[in-house]
Amino acid sequence: MTTPVLMPTIEQLADRLLQGQTLLDQSDDHLLEVVGVLESYGVVLNAYSINLIFQAERQFLNPFPVFRFFDGDLNLGKWWRHVTHDRINFEYAEYCQKAMLWHATGGMDAYFDSEAFKANCAAIVRAKGRDPLLAVLNPLFPNFIPELIRSAATTHALGQFWRVMSDLFLDLAAAERDGRVRTIADVVEFIKQGLVAAAANPITYAVTIGAEQFWVLPPEAGLSFLADVAVPYVEAVFLRGMPFLGTVSFNAQAQAISHDQSQFAYGALYADPLPTMGAGIPPSLLMQDMYRHLPQALHDWYRQRTRGEGDVHVKICMSFQKSMFCVTNAAINGTMPHPLDSGDAQQQAANRAYAQSWATRLAAGRTDCLAAT
Repeated sequence: MTTPVLMPTIEQLADRLLQGQTLLDQSDDHLLEVVGVLESYGVVLNAYSINLIFQAERQFLNPFPVFRFFDGDLNLGKWWRHVTHDRINFEYAEYCQKAMLWHATGGMDAYFDSEAFKANCAAIVRAKGRDPLLAVLNPLFPNFIPELIRSAATTHALGQFWRVMSDLFLDLAAAERDGRVRTIADVVEFIKQGLVAAAANPITYAVTIGAEQFWVLPPEAGLSFLADVAVPYVEAVFLRGMPFLGTVSFNAQAQAISHDQSQFAYGALYADPLPTMGAGIPPSLLMQDMYRHLPQALHDWYRQRTRGEGDVHVKICMSFQKSMFCVTNAAINGTMPHPLDSGDAQQQAANRAYAQSWATRLAAGRTDCLAAT
């Protein structure tokens, strides 16, 4: 027998956002879970960030990037740990990158369709003209190489985003240890301040071919951390995601998958916490990476509950969803159109419409994890 959990309604979620309340209820257990799992996530994101930037800069247009997960350090010990799977699962990082590229939201995707980006791609193709494979492929498939460059640019931008988030989550854990963060509200505010501080950070990307540097995402594109990477990341990974093999029918006649990408609900906030050990929904490969770096206090807390070590990946996934609701909460607070205490009726209406739109999407997620137990 289980006790049913009442899911908050759309109006209740919107009211929480408009009143400055947190989506996740306050409790000591929630604080331990969220800070602990984000500390582990920060360690993992550090590795993801380093590898994605390595791939974008050092494996650029490499037709057979079989050693892309080695960060340029290919030695026998590392190779053995790789084949025995005693390693970070960079496949999850690639899943997130592909989701961002495919869903194509935000200013970076708009720039990909610009004449300036096409000119940059053409200059890179000319510089790579001596590559025999590209020399054959480009005339036959003129959009193929620009698409690869788009993918590399998304890879580098995601690496830059995760660099900031890794540092932010590790700083959060340090702030909790020294007493600056004591509640879930403090967690949301700490993350919000970190996002706001990095909001205007420029997102740029250049590659070196021979002795010459070529811009892919130049400073003139005006791309920034929050609007052009962070918010599209939340959209693509937390909310939309991609249907994972084995979880839904890909038969077009069955119409199990919506034709409208904006209606996708396969992201981390919707995932059932089942240990499929895949990169998609739920993100079990990420759970395994975080398991390897769990703070001892959180690991002990998991061991004391239900099946102990037996369902630890499920527990990590549930804690991760709680933490991602906090991150989403911080992103919403940081992008609210107007101050919550505004007395202007039009500004209040704009805030309510904004909160309502987010609440409508969040209400369909795993909001059963929000209540304190």
